[in-house]
Amino acid sequence: MTSTDFRPSLSTGQDRTPGQSSPHAYDVGLLVLRLALGLVMAAHGAQKLFGWFDGGGLAGTEAFFDSVGYPAAGTMAFVAAFTETFGGLALALGVLTPLAGAAVFGTMLNALAVKWGGGFFGPEGVEYELVLVALAAGLTLTGPGRLALDRALPVLREHRLRHGFGAVVLGAVVAGVILLIRG
Repeated sequence: MTSTDFRPSLSTGQDRTPGQSSPHAYDVGLLVLRLALGLVMAAHGAQKLFGWFDGGGLAGTEAFFDSVGYPAAGTMAFVAAFTETFGGLALALGVLTPLAGAAVFGTMLNALAVKWGGGFFGPEGVEYELVLVALAAGLTLTGPGRLALDRALPVLREHRLRHGFGAVVLGAVVAGVILLIRG
C-alpha cells in the first residue's frame, strides 16, 4: 500500500504498519454507517408510503408536496416515498450500493432545497438534511465494504471510485431536474 492509497489492506493484517486500521474495522465502520443511514431513510419512507410511525401516508405526503410547489404532487410523493423506503433498505443491506446511495443522495438534495432558507439549526433549519446528504455521498463514494450483499454481485464486488462518483453525479442530476420541474 502506498502513502496515497487509502483503501484498507485485504491481507491478514501482518503487513500493516502500526496504527493502521484493519480491513475489518473499516468494513464494520461502513456497516454501521450504512445501517444508520439506510434504516433512518427507510423509516422516513415508510411514514410517507405506508403511514407507519405516525406518518401521513401517501395522501399526507402528496398534500405536503403540493404545498411546497411540486407539480404532479401525487406522483412525486410516491417517487420520494418509494425511493426513501427501498433506497434506504438497499443501502442498509449493501445491495446495489452505488444506486441506493444515489437515490438517498438525490432525495435528500431535494429535501435540503425545500428547507433551504429556514436557517441552519432544526427544526426549521437544514442541519439534519445536510448530514444525511453528506453521509449518502460519502457512502456512495466509499462503497459498502465487505459486509454487504454487493460482494455477491460480480460487477460490484470490487467497489470503484468511478462507480461511486458516477452514482453521485446521477443522483445530483436527477435531483436537479426534479428541482427545475418544481420551479
